[in-house]
Amino acid sequence: MIRDLLLKNRSYRSFDSSVSVSKETLVSFVDNVRYTPSTRNAQGLRFRLCYEKAECDKVLALTKWAGALTDRRFPPTGHEPTAYIVICAEQDIFTRDVGIAAQTIMLSAAEMELGGCMIGSFDAEKISTLLNIPPEKKPRLILALGKPDETVIIEDAVDGKLTYYRDENDVHHVPKMKTEDMIL
Repeated sequence: MIRDLLLKNRSYRSFDSSVSVSKETLVSFVDNVRYTPSTRNAQGLRFRLCYEKAECDKVLALTKWAGALTDRRFPPTGHEPTAYIVICAEQDIFTRDVGIAAQTIMLSAAEMELGGCMIGSFDAEKISTLLNIPPEKKPRLILALGKPDETVIIEDAVDGKLTYYRDENDVHHVPKMKTEDMIL
């Protein structure tokens, strides 16, 4: 059910680099996106797929991960994602569409026992140049994808503290606001 997928769909920052994600799998994720809502039904998003190691390594070098965990490197060396999807759009009007597409892709990945991380911190101009993305199609979000090899625990937030953290066993903890605190 949807709740199960939502609980599996975490921001993973460490992957089993021996498990590749195929072009066909990435195409199937984008195919799922075509059935989702789109602003004015304009279908203004385009997707650049990366699944070859050399290209993935270059994309990784242009991204920044886990802003709240400044004491370590993510992903850890040897635990990099094996694929990326760069979501591109011409106009800012498609910002909501980017979120809908990203969540659809991440849930699609979770359904296949894969996972990923949405990355908003990257050099869009350098990504465009590296991946030969046309100038009018601006990279808006990067999805790192692979087979997660870390443990992520969701827990209730205490005293409004929502910052994720790692414990002494390197388990990733994600505080979530209680439902009653979300409703106005």
